[in-house]
Amino acid sequence: MPDVLDASPYDALLLLSFGGPEGPDDVVPFLENVTRGRGIPKERLKEVGQHYFLFGGVSPINDQNRALLDALRKDFAEHGLALPVYWGNRNWAPYLTDTLREMVQDGRRRILVLATSAYASYSGCRQYRENLADALAALEAEGLELPKIDKLRHYFNHPGFVEPMVDGVVRSLAELPEEVRDGAHIAFSTHSIPTAAADTSGPAEEHGDGGAYVRQHLDVARTIADAVRERTGVDHPWQLVYQSRSGAPHIPWLEPDICDHLAERHAAGAPAVVMAPIGFVSDHMEVLYDLDTEATAKAEELGLPVRRSATVGADPRFAAAVRDLVLERAAGERGQEAAPCALGALGASHDLCPVGCCPARAPRPAAAGADSPYA
Repeated sequence: MPDVLDASPYDALLLLSFGGPEGPDDVVPFLENVTRGRGIPKERLKEVGQHYFLFGGVSPINDQNRALLDALRKDFAEHGLALPVYWGNRNWAPYLTDTLREMVQDGRRRILVLATSAYASYSGCRQYRENLADALAALEAEGLELPKIDKLRHYFNHPGFVEPMVDGVVRSLAELPEEVRDGAHIAFSTHSIPTAAADTSGPAEEHGDGGAYVRQHLDVARTIADAVRERTGVDHPWQLVYQSRSGAPHIPWLEPDICDHLAERHAAGAPAVVMAPIGFVSDHMEVLYDLDTEATAKAEELGLPVRRSATVGADPRFAAAVRDLVLERAAGERGQEAAPCALGALGASHDLCPVGCCPARAPRPAAAGADSPYA
């Protein structure tokens, strides 16, 4: 039997994700949840939903979260970590508020949250914290005893997140025709966000050109590229690129777009490109459509050989990384020394989001941070 690992004072882990539709009838209601408050007409949402309808109206993200849940529970059980794992979504069932209510009714009082977003940004961190605050407010209105909630630190540079992506890039390079393999470029891709949001991502002292969001992605890309060079003996040119822009045309967003980048690399004589979606935890809709469908079609139009490397998904090393992050945070809460694991040049991220970190477009309460109204 494994030794019992100490997760105290925590008594549960919550996997918190974005959510996605699980059938054609879910698509528009799901998009209404995502865009609530923006006044977008239903007809426009139907147009946006075409990406989902191409895949039968089903986003793969929920099945991917179920697989990650299974991987976490298996890893915890095999290593003697007696910590139940729950799952809640921001925009679709199982909804966050319902899951938190279930956790409270199960007697959970100290909850750790794992968000399926590895980097600092408003949409990737603070918005999750705002949703947690909304859910706690709803439970408070119901007269329920509120749990204390903490969020695990950003894990973009944890070895258990980075190393599976290194393997994915190496495999993708090996799948390319031999005559173009050594000259292949690597396009490290992540979600584009408004430049204003990027510039204010992370703690206030990290604000500036691109903020923590760009800085963290560049550090991960560089770490992976260095590891690929060590594994293959080839120094592949690389660049951080962006995808999935959804904002108004007049608002500046991070560039270059992946499709523009492929055209540029082709024009410059690159013989092939590996697309590595380092900004995403799993192969959800934005990976399947923006890379596997749209960008791949662009590459075929150009006659440019491309491969797309895998995301981390439910890789056992990622599950082990979550266990490591849980034990690290629990030890810190008990006042014990903890040696955080981190690759690259930036070191481990903060445990507690400080005031001014990834500020909201309009002030809203956010849980699990230094400015939380639910301390």
